[in-house]
Amino acid sequence: MRKVIIKTNKLSKSFSSGGVQQHVLKNLDMEIGAGDFTIIMGSSGAGKSTLLYALSGMDKPTLGSIAFFEQEISKLSNDKLAVFRRLNCGFVFQQMFLLDNMSILDNILAAGLLISKDRKAITARAKELLTQVGLTEEIWSKFPTQLSGGEAQRAAIVRALINQPKVVFADEPTGALNSAAGKAVLDVLTELNNKGQSIVMVTHDLKSARRGNRILYMRDGVIHGVCELGPYVSGDRERHGKLQAFLMEMGW
Repeated sequence: MRKVIIKTNKLSKSFSSGGVQQHVLKNLDMEIGAGDFTIIMGSSGAGKSTLLYALSGMDKPTLGSIAFFEQEISKLSNDKLAVFRRLNCGFVFQQMFLLDNMSILDNILAAGLLISKDRKAITARAKELLTQVGLTEEIWSKFPTQLSGGEAQRAAIVRALINQPKVVFADEPTGALNSAAGKAVLDVLTELNNKGQSIVMVTHDLKSARRGNRILYMRDGVIHGVCELGPYVSGDRERHGKLQAFLMEMGW
């Protein structure tokens, strides 16, 4: 039986713009399962990133609740939310946000040492993860500006993983990459998911969406449809056809 790790109840988010209330999320009831590679899709303005930020504790809902491993997070103070994110969440964005004045290894250690003061253990884990994502030792001492986009994004994934997060949240992680670099990043995320890592990813890209086992399609602040694809298998034409048919039905 699928274990639910994130559950929302009537999740809503509104913003005020020019004195007018804009309702971005509307009474969402949804669940994320352990080990799922959940994809959030939808047109621009559908509420995809707003939902991602709410689920991860980066933003607070206007109404409703979010249970993260049965812990209610929507009412936590900003300070407690920051600690919660540090302990439970990893983040990968379209922009890598690596610090240009620090080496790749030091970027990752800086994130890890926020949680643990055992520098030796954190360093060993960072090197192991860097190797796993295909970043060789000669890259570890380089600065972010000396890396290709794909290399920098893989380093950002390692930074997201250094504290062993329960969930990795990714917002258009391949959006600024060419097709080869994007595929390399998706391969890393897929391998992580195959090992049991729970991932929630926002994307508008069909190739990226195919990697997920569950697709949530958003429209006007609500989840308009759900597509269950099962585990990813490269070259699975039936899977590709099922996803395309679902997206056409959703009006993508």
